Amino acid sequence: MVVVKANSSPTVPTNKNSFPCSNGTTLPLTNSIINLDQGDPVVLGSYWKKMSEECTVVIKGSDLMSYISDISNVCWFMLPEMSDAIKRLHSVIGNAVTEEKHIVVGNGSTQLFQAALFALSHSHSHSSQPINVVASSPYYSEYQEEVEVVCSRMYQWGGDAAIYDKNEPYIEVVCSPNNPDGTLQIPVVRSEAEGKLIHDLAYYWPQYTPITHQADHDVMLFTFSKCTGHAGSRIGWAIVKDIEVARKMTRFVQMSSIGVAKESQTRVAKIIRVICDSYQNYGSIESELFFEYSKRKMRERWDKLRVAIGQSKIFTVAKFPKAYCNFTNESSETYPGFAWLKCEEGIEDAESYLRKLKILSRGGERFGVGPNYVRLSMLASDKVFNEFIVRLSNAKRDIVLK
Repeated sequence: MVVVKANSSPTVPTNKNSFPCSNGTTLPLTNSIINLDQGDPVVLGSYWKKMSEECTVVIKGSDLMSYISDISNVCWFMLPEMSDAIKRLHSVIGNAVTEEKHIVVGNGSTQLFQAALFALSHSHSHSSQPINVVASSPYYSEYQEEVEVVCSRMYQWGGDAAIYDKNEPYIEVVCSPNNPDGTLQIPVVRSEAEGKLIHDLAYYWPQYTPITHQADHDVMLFTFSKCTGHAGSRIGWAIVKDIEVARKMTRFVQMSSIGVAKESQTRVAKIIRVICDSYQNYGSIESELFFEYSKRKMRERWDKLRVAIGQSKIFTVAKFPKAYCNFTNESSETYPGFAWLKCEEGIEDAESYLRKLKILSRGGERFGVGPNYVRLSMLASDKVFNEFIVRLSNAKRDIVLK
């Protein structure tokens, strides 16, 4: 029998000012390299620790043994309770339309991105040329790498959507809010050729941005990791309008992993149910609601970041306009999961500069722009984030001049 709790995580040292090393020893965090390159969303661990018992799932040895979950569903390996939980969550938040659409579950949105490319380029397979995949820069750095790693004959990376002018079919990826810069995006390709769209809505949740409308697109990708922080469960889902596209996406997941682990689906469905129940039973809940907690956490971090940037005068960061959120019924700013910083004059390589401060980041060239830009995760643990703020506040321009 397996018991899974909401805050299951790797063991960390009890000393909050230390950092684990590969040889089993610990170093003071002030002397360590801190990794803000990847968006590992452990920022919300303290909330889920408080909710541990409510989210606990017990799985017996005889449970969940079959490949098949619901043979009547297009996505036959998706548990019915997983499908119900996804629909309920979007209904509570109001960020996406699920009625008369098909849901495909995957091992994170990364697998579903590949599945969508496979499905949308399949109708183009009669052509001798692969279809171009484009995204507006700065685009998520993994898009290009995920397209190129498979060496597909069906699709290829086509670069920046804003300057795409070929009279050839294309697939445009629209990431909104955008990773890395947090801006809201719309399709920008102006080609007269036939185009298809994938909307990556990984960060369209109320802790990151105001929910201004229900997204209603042909293919929409979501990931549980950025919704609640449970990246280790490896669950994402696509909301798809066309049943044939949904079938082809399901086929891709089937051929690449023969479905999605039911243990993960069971855990995710339980956590979603706890979140939704808390909003429907608002008057009887004593603890802070999840999206209110996570939004407050992101707002506090962005406030600290702006103060640190003002003190160092090394970087600049965009100021986001306020918008009315239909979920919280108030106007608020955007608080992206990543900080997209630009160097001031005199610093040409932002990633190299931060490396001298023992901060790992991701340079702008991987996002289709210049090296004077850099992306840093805002989702790290409290001790890592606070150390980052200290180092950034004390940063001096003369580091790069030595």
